[in-house]
Amino acid sequence: MGKRREARERAVQFLFQNDLNPPSDLDAALNQFWETQRAAAVAEEKGVATWGQPVHVPPPSADEEEVRGFADPLIRGAVEHRDEADDVIKRHAKNWELHRIAAVDRNILRLAIYEMLHRDDIPPVVSINEAVDIAKKFSTQDSGKFVNGILDKVKGELMRPAR
Repeated sequence: MGKRREARERAVQFLFQNDLNPPSDLDAALNQFWETQRAAAVAEEKGVATWGQPVHVPPPSADEEEVRGFADPLIRGAVEHRDEADDVIKRHAKNWELHRIAAVDRNILRLAIYEMLHRDDIPPVVSINEAVDIAKKFSTQDSGKFVNGILDKVKGELMRPAR
């Protein structure tokens, strides 16, 4: 899996967690999230269950730093522009109330909409493709189609090239 895909998947995981249990300190929550991710990866490599057991976690590798370096600005941007993304989702999700959209799908949409509206370095079609693939991996069988439908409508409103 590419570093940017992994970063987006981690961003969605954090946004999901943030959606269900908003932290009072985003920086502390991000640091704890990344430490937990690394500890889980180390335990998985060693094939060890770590519930309640201390695990020696080495410093982050260059690959982990690259993933975090791409994910953190996405997370911060999606959190900062959450209300704007929610308004966009509400406008395009006909017959769906925001709280009734699956939390995973809602946060995938928030991330992709943030990218499409505020990250000129990421082509909108890339944001859409990544969001659809992540929805297929982490959500329901129909989530990819749902996410694609909403984001395609958003793409139609953009004042920049989709590619």
